Amino acid sequence: MKQRIIYIIVMVLGAVFVSGTATAQELQAKININHSKVGVTDVAVFENLQQTIEQFVNERQWTDLQFQNNERITCSFNITVNKYDKTTNLFECSAMIQANRPVYNSQYNTILYNNRDADFNFEFAQFDQLNFNEETVDNQLTALFAYYAYLIIGLDLDSFSPQGGTDILQRCLNLVNNAQNLQFTGWKAFDNSRNRFAIINDYMDESMKPFRKLQYDYYRNGLDEMAGNAERGRTNITTAIEEDLKKAHEDKPLSMLPQIWTDYKKDEIANIYKGKGTQKEKESVFEIMMGINASQSTSWNKIKE
Repeated sequence: MKQRIIYIIVMVLGAVFVSGTATAQELQAKININHSKVGVTDVAVFENLQQTIEQFVNERQWTDLQFQNNERITCSFNITVNKYDKTTNLFECSAMIQANRPVYNSQYNTILYNNRDADFNFEFAQFDQLNFNEETVDNQLTALFAYYAYLIIGLDLDSFSPQGGTDILQRCLNLVNNAQNLQFTGWKAFDNSRNRFAIINDYMDESMKPFRKLQYDYYRNGLDEMAGNAERGRTNITTAIEEDLKKAHEDKPLSMLPQIWTDYKKDEIANIYKGKGTQKEKESVFEIMMGINASQSTSWNKIKE
């Protein structure tokens, strides 16, 4: 973890120095495919799909950055097949995507990203080979996983250095722009307030800079500090919520990013404050969370305990 932080700082400065044995791959993804809804007896195509995607994601070098094997970002794609047409090779799916981040000097892994993609549709024939060129985006399946690869890596870098993932996240946004001609939903503006376009477009929007700042302040200054000094880490998290998260929501109230973030952070945040912290910070955090995502009130009520 300490080496990882050093690497991120060096990367941002533009020079990468790696000690020990390094691997170029950034992700360690687990692909799970649930095909129980479609009732297909020959499951070979689903098994081949799972293996092909896992190989594509894990063996590809997505950036020029160098990661040691134990520093790869763990993530999972839980794909539910809702419909499958064998004659057209069309898969209509939804997917839950999650990425995790280790917390410094602890055994705890925190959720870096977790969201449902309801339009995870693509074509795949058994034994297809997956090739990807980010300048010419002409395959839906590779575009989907490239999008999430860039998003996850960018978010991870942002959590270790202020806006450290800018270059990678810009590639994610470029991919979305290059995917506009794909005949699948999820890539276009205004189709959905939480689709793939909306997620990366909002995240890179100038008015959402406080939300990007939140990633570093919450993870690096907050969670990473808690192992050594729980009170200082909690105070920094409170400041991040009060100054970054609240401002992001106020500056762009129609953005779904703060709500999505609080959806997957609800249990962690409740545990940070439950039975701990001052009454003043408990009340402040509770009010902010209720203002952003009142649907999670059960978790926010635990903050006041």
